[in-house]
Amino acid sequence: MHVNDRELIRRLLTTPARWAVVGLSNNPRRAAVGVSRFIRDELGMTIVPVSLKGDDVHGERGYTRLADIPGGVDVVDCFVNSRKVGAVVDQAIEIGARAVWLQVGVVDEAAAARAKAAGLDVVMDACPMIEAAHLV
Repeated sequence: MHVNDRELIRRLLTTPARWAVVGLSNNPRRAAVGVSRFIRDELGMTIVPVSLKGDDVHGERGYTRLADIPGGVDVVDCFVNSRKVGAVVDQAIEIGARAVWLQVGVVDEAAAARAKAAGLDVVMDACPMIEAAHLV
């Protein structure tokens, strides 16, 4: 069973990186909108929106698939249903991402195990905004 590593969370939230935010659209009712803005503006990360429609969000160019992002990404932040996150994790492995971050309520033990086996860092069932508050 996956257990989040506090030091890994600290490293991911404090090391400059390029984060693909899967499930990020322009729907203001979705948590991904505020969390992605926090990741960019407060943590200083570069964000790349990924959604079914490929919406541009926060002035950042959007894509429909991780594989379409030029230059790749470091962290794949997953705002998708637990039943669908396994496919996103598999894509993260395929593109050579360094880490996957599954948001609060997103749990897939098999996908987490596949990511770890492929050498990716894994955070599951956690929110960067909440975790950043614990860094002080």
